[in-house]
Amino acid sequence: MPPLRLKRYLLTGLLTFIPLWVTWLVFKFVLGVLVDIGAPLVGALLGALALVAPRTAAVLGSAWSTYIVALLITLGALYLLGALANRVIGQRVIGAFDGVLARIPVVQTIYGGTKKLMAVLQNKPSGVQRVVLVEFPRRGMRVVGFVTRVMVEEDSGREMAAVFIPTTPNPTGGYLEVVPLAELTPTDWTMDQAMAFIISGGAVAPDTLPASPVRLPAEP
Repeated sequence: MPPLRLKRYLLTGLLTFIPLWVTWLVFKFVLGVLVDIGAPLVGALLGALALVAPRTAAVLGSAWSTYIVALLITLGALYLLGALANRVIGQRVIGAFDGVLARIPVVQTIYGGTKKLMAVLQNKPSGVQRVVLVEFPRRGMRVVGFVTRVMVEEDSGREMAAVFIPTTPNPTGGYLEVVPLAELTPTDWTMDQAMAFIISGGAVAPDTLPASPVRLPAEP
C-alpha cells in the first residue's frame, strides 16, 4: 500500500472516530451520573433478593446487570417525577419539599441556586437575548455564553450581565463572568443551536457570526 494512501486512510479513520468518541464521552458522563443515582437502590434490592433466591441475586449482581437495572430505575424515577411535577398535587408536594429544604442553610443555597439556574435557562429573559458572544479570556477572542441575570452597577448605573460560559465538549462545567451589557454580542441562536456548537467544538455552526458591538475610543 502506498504511503500516501496509508496516511489518508488513517487520517480519514481518525476523523471518523473522533465524533463517535466525543459523543461516547458525553453519554458516558450522563449515564454514569444516572447509574450512580440508582445504584444504592439496586444494591439494597439485590441484598433482599439474596435472602430469598441467592442464585438469582448472583446472576443479577454482575456489573452489566447492575448497570442496566440502575439506569432503568433512575430513568423510570425521572419520568414519574416529571409526570408528578406536571400535576397540581405534584406541584404542591414539590412546593412543600422546597419549603423544607429552604430551612436548611447550606442545602438551600445549593439546591435553590441550581433550581433557579435551570428555570432561567428554560425561559428567555425579557429584553435580553439569552445566547450571546463574550470576549473571553482576552480581548479579540470570543466564546458562547448564556445570560442568566441582568443587574445594575451602583454609582455608574451600568447594566451588568451574569454570563455562564460552558466548556467544550462537556458543557456541564464552565465559568461565570459579570460583563457590561453593552459589551455583549447578541445572537439569534436558540439554546439547542448553542449547545450543538459547544459540544461539537464549533463544527456545527452557522456560516456567519453577528458583528461585535462598536467600542468607543478611550477618553484621554
